[in-house]
Amino acid sequence: MILISKKPIALATAAIMALGLAGCNKASDNKAAGTEGSQPAAAATGEKTLDKIKKSGEIVLGYRDSSIPFSYIAGTPNQPVGYAHDLQLKIVDAVKKQLNMPDLKVRYNLVTSQTRIPLVQNGTVDLECGSTTNNEERQKQVAFSNGFFEIGTRLLTAKDSGIKDFADLKGKTLVTTAGTTSERFIKKLNDDKKMGINIVSAKDHGESFLMLESGRAAAFMMDDVLLAGEKAKAKDASKWVIVGTPQSYEIYGCMMRKGDSEFKKVVDDALVATYSSGEINDIYKKWFMSPIPPKNINMNFQMSDNLKDLLANPHDGAQPKDVANATASATVNAVATGASNVATAVASASNAIASAAKP
Repeated sequence: MILISKKPIALATAAIMALGLAGCNKASDNKAAGTEGSQPAAAATGEKTLDKIKKSGEIVLGYRDSSIPFSYIAGTPNQPVGYAHDLQLKIVDAVKKQLNMPDLKVRYNLVTSQTRIPLVQNGTVDLECGSTTNNEERQKQVAFSNGFFEIGTRLLTAKDSGIKDFADLKGKTLVTTAGTTSERFIKKLNDDKKMGINIVSAKDHGESFLMLESGRAAAFMMDDVLLAGEKAKAKDASKWVIVGTPQSYEIYGCMMRKGDSEFKKVVDDALVATYSSGEINDIYKKWFMSPIPPKNINMNFQMSDNLKDLLANPHDGAQPKDVANATASATVNAVATGASNVATAVASASNAIASAAKP
């Protein structure tokens, strides 16, 4: 099973050395996050999260404003909706039960790629559930819940663009969202292989797609499910296609402060209960297989086998590096050799990936 493989493979090691795919998501978006209301920082006093919540009578949830369909604003200001937000509310219900506080107040705090980790660390936000990748770099700063989604990073482009994979980006303009693992990867690849890509970093996913749609960029690199969301809300979704060898397979999780095992247990238990009861299937269908607000678009994004495995065997581990780096290495080899068909180069990595996936 891909998600739990520990077997080392030479190809993955080469990818790590060549590309540094740590996925640390260094932020470059200078937009200030909303911090509606003031909140004593639990981290500064060493106060446990459940104690803080009980004392204040409220739980502070971090949310995103444009991570469709995970956490976003669909009309009502400061009132997020989405797949991740529904899971966040399941956790809130568990906290209410744990503390015997049925009337616990929920307060929302907008976060961005730049501010989400600091606001969790300093106690401003108690729980952030959006589209945040769980990786080893971030684990040094915050704690993660059991994973709730699995993605691959790919490209969104016009059907007639001629772009089929990353090797086709040479000399073209590519947009990605600031403060993401995609931004980190493509900048490294561009520098190392001197591809001459003009990389533009937009402040959020909506702005990234606008640049693509308006012709200012030839492709948009991001998590496949987020690309599907942007494609679905386009004026003409049939004009766009998601292409390219996935450059990583990443796991999304909720963030909370480190060193708070009691709160983490409540969070993880709530997610496991939602998975094991089968309720997760209804939540998934609601956001990925049905019309969603605000435009009643339907992403028609089928649940992947990897996600099914993750939900059946929940864990809080980071992204499955063996597969991610083996795949990325194949792409680098294709670019370096000028391969016209990256699929041919990637085929050489398939055996390594399959080997790494075996227990």
